[in-house]
Amino acid sequence: MPDLLLELFSEEVPARMQADAAEHLKTALTLESIKHKLLPDSGGVPKVFVTPRRLAVWITGLAATQSDTITERKGPKIDAPEAAIQGFLKSTGLTRQQLENRNGVYFAAIQQKGRPTADVLKEIIEKILADFPWPKSMRWGDGEARWVRPLHSILCRFGDEVVPVEFAGVTAGDVTVGHRFLAPQPIAVSASGYERALQEAKVIADREKRKAEIRRQAEAVAAREGLTLRPDEGLLEEVTGLVEWPVVLSGRIDPHYMDLPPEVLVSEMRGHQKYFALQRADGTLADQFLITANMETNDGGAAVVAGNERVLRARLSDGRFFWDQDRKKRLEEWGEGLKNVTFHARLGTVAEKVERVAALAQALAEYVPDADRKSVERAARLCKADLTTGMVGEFPELQGVMGRYYALHQGEDAAVADAIRDHYKPLGPSDAVPSAPVSVCVALADKLDTLVSMFAIGEKPTGSKDPFALRRAALGVIRIILENGIRLPLRQVVASRAEPQEDILPFFSDRLKVQLKDQGVRHDLIAAVFALGEDDLVRLVARVKALQAFLGTEDGANLLAAYKRAANIVAIEEKKDKQSYSQPVDSSRLILAEEHALHQALIHTLHTSDYSSGIEFLLEQERFTHAMSALSKLRPPIDAFFDTVLVNDKDAEVRANRLRLLAQFRAALDKIANFALIEG
Repeated sequence: MPDLLLELFSEEVPARMQADAAEHLKTALTLESIKHKLLPDSGGVPKVFVTPRRLAVWITGLAATQSDTITERKGPKIDAPEAAIQGFLKSTGLTRQQLENRNGVYFAAIQQKGRPTADVLKEIIEKILADFPWPKSMRWGDGEARWVRPLHSILCRFGDEVVPVEFAGVTAGDVTVGHRFLAPQPIAVSASGYERALQEAKVIADREKRKAEIRRQAEAVAAREGLTLRPDEGLLEEVTGLVEWPVVLSGRIDPHYMDLPPEVLVSEMRGHQKYFALQRADGTLADQFLITANMETNDGGAAVVAGNERVLRARLSDGRFFWDQDRKKRLEEWGEGLKNVTFHARLGTVAEKVERVAALAQALAEYVPDADRKSVERAARLCKADLTTGMVGEFPELQGVMGRYYALHQGEDAAVADAIRDHYKPLGPSDAVPSAPVSVCVALADKLDTLVSMFAIGEKPTGSKDPFALRRAALGVIRIILENGIRLPLRQVVASRAEPQEDILPFFSDRLKVQLKDQGVRHDLIAAVFALGEDDLVRLVARVKALQAFLGTEDGANLLAAYKRAANIVAIEEKKDKQSYSQPVDSSRLILAEEHALHQALIHTLHTSDYSSGIEFLLEQERFTHAMSALSKLRPPIDAFFDTVLVNDKDAEVRANRLRLLAQFRAALDKIANFALIEG
């Protein structure tokens, strides 16, 4: 079976768009090939190639000719007017004898012969290119077609045949070119030989291989200097999209700038120049950096290194200026500028947010052990001040970091300075959470204020849209609480900040499900415990884990089944009788031994304050495992009840009493969690 090779060669595609573009091209071409009967559902896995200047896909297993298809069409009834029948025959191209009679209705089976695959591919590819979902695209010249950058050539081969795809004024051929400077000559390639031919022309077409080569070279260069590469997967991904033939070189930082904060040095190198930072064995920043060039040079890269060192000096000179100027003012003075910075049009300025955060942080100090209220207030009032500094204006990613340096410079306590830096944390799932008491208070206050304020004005996440990163804020709150074991009544805290927001706690519940998913905690159990009004996340998680362990036992599974049965019976009868059966059981109307046994078991299980039984007492003591053990004692009597007792007795009072007994059983289990929300 012939292979398909398609390459789109253009001006440099932004690095951030390359991976998604390659995935879309592969997926779209595969799905269209299957849809048009060119590729079986189990066809070969396409391979994609992407570099700054080219986007390519190689597909094996395509049929030489499209499969024949049979399309069935329903026609008029046999006794329909002749004109209708003749019209149907004309539209299908069949004779009356070729139609099939099914229960008095004509049906036509129209056979369509498969077309040459190359012809179909031309149509498919042109449509894919015309509809390509670039985040941003452009037109050039006189054409109307859009692409991410001006398109220079298209290579499209199906076996030995060129597929004459036309797009943006370009007609496909069978040649490409290599590296812009090292091998710019046209080269003819086959599908199977594409990657090898480009390698010889100084282009590593496979993105993952190119990334691995950059890592290999960078680690080798660092090792020769007795240093290690500072981990930065994001920068590695970006640099991979900037070069076709990586050559890693080492440069030096001017000693004059080495007294700047290391974060400033790294941000200058990373943000503007895409340099990798190096570190010594003790983790401190080294005075060297790595450049990923896209060229081999006769001087071994000396001129490239010298040029980059010169550019870095100019960048660091700017950093030095900001560093010196920012420290001439105290953070309180910088904070005055927050009155002119809008947090949200309906929520006021950042200065107003700071006031809210300061008040909330002090309130939270009550729940955070060893949190000094004065330090908490001081940190909260200074935590956003660096947003107006020159350094953070140049490097927004240094917010908080620079605030800490400036706080230490003006003699603030270390706990206050650290809280200024850490109150944005965690920034993502791999980021550590604050653990120092002052930092915890300010970080929680900042995130909770954002959540409560945004929910109060209706700015809630919808679908995949979350412009204010509220999901990340909620996950941050959850992680800080759980990883520090903070006993915080979320409902009370939320209610104290704004009008009651009924949907904010369910929002936390949904985020908690996401957070605990990787730990294997069932989402339905979180919902079942949350439904009881439990808002102490530490206690909630302990309760959920004990419940999950219990339901994994035979007693737990059987009790859940009994609950579902009892709850269904009570719900059906309450609806039919239009009354509730939640009243106390009348023990004088218990007739059978199994009724008495279940009633006594419920009394004992609910109220005994013995260490091993008494659900209410054990729940108050947060002995959740013991509470589940006490619950398991209900299994024998409930099983016996269902085996022996007829609930719908002829005697109305006996029937009502038995329904009240089942309602009490339901209520007993609902003290642990809302079992109605548990799956299974």
